[in-house]
Amino acid sequence: MSSSVPRLVVAAPSSGSGKTTVATGLMAAFAARGLAVSPHKVGPDYIDPGYHALASGRVGRNLDAYLCGPELVGPLFLHGARGCDLAVVEGVMGLYDGAAGEGELASTAQVAKVLRAPVVLVVDASSQSRSVAALVHGFVSWDPEVRVGGVILNKVASDRHEELLREALESVGVPVLGVLRRAVQVDTPSRHLGLVPVAERRSAAVEAVAAMGAQVAAGCDLEGLLALARSAGPLPCEAWSPAEAASSSDAGRAARVAVAGGSAFTFSYAEHAELLAAAGAEVVPFDPLRDEQLPDGTQGLVIGGGFPEVYASELSANEPLRKAVAELAFSGGPIAAECAGLLYLCRELDGLPMCGVLDATARMTERLTLGYRDAVAVEDSSLAVAGTRMRGHEFHRTVVEPGAGAAAAWGVRTPHRRVEGFVQRGVHASYLHTHWASRPGVARRFVERCRTS
Repeated sequence: MSSSVPRLVVAAPSSGSGKTTVATGLMAAFAARGLAVSPHKVGPDYIDPGYHALASGRVGRNLDAYLCGPELVGPLFLHGARGCDLAVVEGVMGLYDGAAGEGELASTAQVAKVLRAPVVLVVDASSQSRSVAALVHGFVSWDPEVRVGGVILNKVASDRHEELLREALESVGVPVLGVLRRAVQVDTPSRHLGLVPVAERRSAAVEAVAAMGAQVAAGCDLEGLLALARSAGPLPCEAWSPAEAASSSDAGRAARVAVAGGSAFTFSYAEHAELLAAAGAEVVPFDPLRDEQLPDGTQGLVIGGGFPEVYASELSANEPLRKAVAELAFSGGPIAAECAGLLYLCRELDGLPMCGVLDATARMTERLTLGYRDAVAVEDSSLAVAGTRMRGHEFHRTVVEPGAGAAAAWGVRTPHRRVEGFVQRGVHASYLHTHWASRPGVARRFVERCRTS
C-alpha cells in the first residue's frame, strides 16, 4: 500500500465549533462521489467513529497518541486507510488541546504533525466578523510545524456576514474552503456522555449523516479540499499489522471468544477484535439485550463500554444470560470487562440485579469522571502480568462500591495514586478503557487463557 494516501485533519479552535458535522459531512460527500474514504478520530472517543462509519461505509478508527504512543499513530492510520482514496481525520477539542499537563501530547496538532497532514480549521463565526482574522492568524502561527491549509466558516448568518469574514481573512493568506449557514440544523441528539450512539438510533442517524453530507457538499469547495489532501507527502512508516503484533505460536488451536455488542455495549476499538483473531481466537459477537445465552462453545468473554445504565432494566430482565455469564466467570473462564462491562458484572446497577460476578454495587451519579490515566497491573490476570504498564481513559457518571474478595486490577498513578478495578478468577474488570494495540501481548495472553481454562 502507498504510504502517501491523501489526507485531511479537521480541527477547530475549541469544542462545539462544528468539527463532527464538517468531518462527517466531508466523509459522506466524498463517499457519494465514489471515493473510498477512510474515517479517523483523534482521541479516545467511541461515538463519533460510529457516525463516521455510516458516512464512509468503513470502520471508524481512533488515533490516540496518549493511549498508543505517538509512534503508533502513523502505522495505525495506514492500517485503517489501506486501499483508500482519501482519509479524513476528525480532531478532538481545540487544535492544540491535549492530555492535561502533557504539553502537545494527544492533541490534534500532534497527530497532524505525525501524519504530515494539512489541517482544515472549522471556525464558529456566529459572533464575529473582522476578529476572525486575528483568531485564524493565531492558530496558523502558533506552531509553524502545523500546516493550516484552509478554513471552513461555520454558522455564518448571511451573505453580508460571509463577505465581511472573507475580506478579513484575505490578510491571513489562508483560503476559505467552505461556508456553512447558521440556519441549517442537523439532528444529532446528545445526553450525559455525548452524542447518542448510532446503534441506538440507526434510522435517524442515517438521515442525519445524509444531511451533513448534503450541507457540506453544498457549502464547501470539495475540489479544493481534495487538492489540499493530495498535497500530503509520504509517511516514513509501515502499516500496523495485527498478525505481526499478536500472532501466536499456538494459533492452530482456535479459542471461541464472545464479544458483547448491541445498543448497550457500543464502545470498542476495531483493533481489539483484530488482535484477538490474530492471536488465534474465533471472535463471535452477541447482543446482551437480545441473546439469552452466550454463543455455543464460548471459552472467553469481552464486554466493552457503552450505556448499561440506559438499558439496566432490559439487561436485568435477561436473567438467562446473566446466569450464563456468572457460570462462565465462576468456572474460571477469562472475562475482560471495561467500564460498562464492569457495571454489568456487579451484583446490581441502580438497584437492579446484574450478573453478580463481582461483590459490588453500581449506581449513577451527577459527577463526571473524565481523563487519561497511567496505570500498572497490580495482580497477574487473564489480561496482563503484574507490573504491566498501560495507559487508559476514564469516562463515566457512575460509581462502584466494592465488597470483599477481589484484588485490584490497576494501580492508577494519575491524576492521583489509587487502586482500581477487580481481578477475580479469570475476570479482569475495570473502569479504564485501554487500547490493546499499545500492548498486543494482552490479546495473546487472553486467548491463551481461553484455551487452557
